[in-house]
Amino acid sequence: MMRDGHIHTPFCPHGSTDSFEEYIEKAIESGFKEISFTEHAPLPDGFIDPTPDKDSGMDKVYLKNYLHQLKTLKEHYQSKIIINIGLEVDYIIGFEQQTRQFLNEFGPFLDDAILSVHFLQTADEYVCIDFSDEVYLQFANKVGGIAPMYELYYETVKKSILADLGPFKPKRIGHPTLIHKFQLAHSKQIDDSLQIKEILILMKQHHYELDFNSAGLSKPFCKEPYPPLPFVQFAKELKIPIIFGSDAHTAQHLHQHYEVLQQKIIF
Repeated sequence: MMRDGHIHTPFCPHGSTDSFEEYIEKAIESGFKEISFTEHAPLPDGFIDPTPDKDSGMDKVYLKNYLHQLKTLKEHYQSKIIINIGLEVDYIIGFEQQTRQFLNEFGPFLDDAILSVHFLQTADEYVCIDFSDEVYLQFANKVGGIAPMYELYYETVKKSILADLGPFKPKRIGHPTLIHKFQLAHSKQIDDSLQIKEILILMKQHHYELDFNSAGLSKPFCKEPYPPLPFVQFAKELKIPIIFGSDAHTAQHLHQHYEVLQQKIIF
């Protein structure tokens, strides 16, 4: 069954104003039978968004309206397509308790959710690692190079898998090689295959799904999905549930690269 499990919405502060209906109608026309809207959840209470416009997550004041609109659309389109009400939740070191409290409050209203790492912590600050190539390279210099930055990212993803975020913790790990987003912006050749496999094995042991995220193919400094195809094959061998996600922030990008990836790996 054709499914897209990672879709953003007009509630995304750094996305587009494309309506829910535009996404839904395109999904139906494209033959998809199930979609999940997974807007960036409000960031944890007390966390200061390090991005310039502080637009990494939905403002909490809009969350109930987001849930209400999706509930209405889910019922309206139920004869044509399965619509899952979801969120993409950030795992941020040091804010586990706040995240658990948020999930306990809003988790009962969700059908689906993704747990992702976008923010890395050093001793004195948090950085949104996928914000720009400039931020990415500056952070690498701060932590001692590209390889240490990769290590920090993968260790943070491991912590996200092991964290106790309560009974409503998301069961799908988002784009677990997002650290590759700007890999062509530096000249280093980093062999992180062992680290990626360790992540996937840990996901298997703790019964997580994989967000097979096509967005990286469209990023000029990445040019590959998250994770790359050999590791999706490894995940298949481990029998990890693989959920395609276009990570679309516009209706135009909905289901981006689905057919190409489906031809290479059946998921």
